[in-house]
Amino acid sequence: MTRRFLFVLGSSRPDGNTELLARRAAEQLPEGLEQQWIDLAAHPLPDFEDLRHDSDHVRPTEGNVALLLDATLAATDVVIVSPLYWYAVSAHVKRYLDHWSGWLRTPGLDFKATLAGRTLWGVTALAHDEQVVADPLIGTLSNSAAYMGMRFGGVLLGNGSKPGDVLRDEEALSRAKTFFAQEAPLARFAYEDRAA
Repeated sequence: MTRRFLFVLGSSRPDGNTELLARRAAEQLPEGLEQQWIDLAAHPLPDFEDLRHDSDHVRPTEGNVALLLDATLAATDVVIVSPLYWYAVSAHVKRYLDHWSGWLRTPGLDFKATLAGRTLWGVTALAHDEQVVADPLIGTLSNSAAYMGMRFGGVLLGNGSKPGDVLRDEEALSRAKTFFAQEAPLARFAYEDRAA
């Protein structure tokens, strides 16, 4: 399958530091490789309604939910581009991931089987000198990938608060040059590593 990258933008601010860092990393992808960028602020999803014990889910055929579902199913690589908001993914991204729960239960989608073996990546900018504060965000993405049987390429971290700050983070810009070139291992829950 030809690689196809889906960049899911989760910032509340257009052209923010996280998006700038993601675009720097995406510039390094081979020319001609398909990229789709979807801004969740411009394509808002409704709040997720958990119907798993009440009724069958129906595949959405129009609107932003259908757009995100179809783009996710078509991607070999899903890149979550979320600033660090209160030490986790943004509300936009959390809502998108919540919709995965419904897609898992939608007849005929085989959502989990389709995403298994594909790769989940993350890009985030944080306004803190200690990158360890991003661990909850990294854990959310890593555990989501493990649950889905996906590969996890890790999270590209950059530092920035004011618009454009991340472009002065030389270490982040250097990591961006090779971020998508690395081999992404199959994601595992932390307890699996301890048991091994």
